[in-house]
Amino acid sequence: MTISLRINGTDRQIDADPSTPLIYILRNHLGLTGVKLGCGLEQCGACTVIADGATALSCVKTLGEFAGKDITTIEGLATHPVGAAVQKAFVAENAAQCGYCTPGMVSEATALLLRNANPTRAQTIEAMNTHLCRCGSHTRVLKAIERVAGGKVDA
Repeated sequence: MTISLRINGTDRQIDADPSTPLIYILRNHLGLTGVKLGCGLEQCGACTVIADGATALSCVKTLGEFAGKDITTIEGLATHPVGAAVQKAFVAENAAQCGYCTPGMVSEATALLLRNANPTRAQTIEAMNTHLCRCGSHTRVLKAIERVAGGKVDA
């Protein structure tokens, strides 16, 4: 079956089983390997993408669930002003240690800042709460988001 998606600004026709988790389509069919498979249970956030402006976990949700949606992966954020600013801030604050969870965190932070350009610390913590990082970079992640919200990085 053919499913229509818009991924990182490009219309795509995906010929695959609609019950395939989106992450496998992104990584294996399209070569978008920035999205990571962590737990495979929608509990770690490594597989986060932005779909129609809201974050979505791609490890369990199926291709069919994303039909007709506009999806942005970490690869597509570099060309978006807020996404690029978040990426720069993560670098400036050394917010990525091993980097495995970083694409999901950058995607979540970008979606947060698109919804609310100046979130409180509590709002930021709430938004990032579902992202697991075993390296312990959470404090630096918060600083990176606050750097963008405070205008210290061009957005």
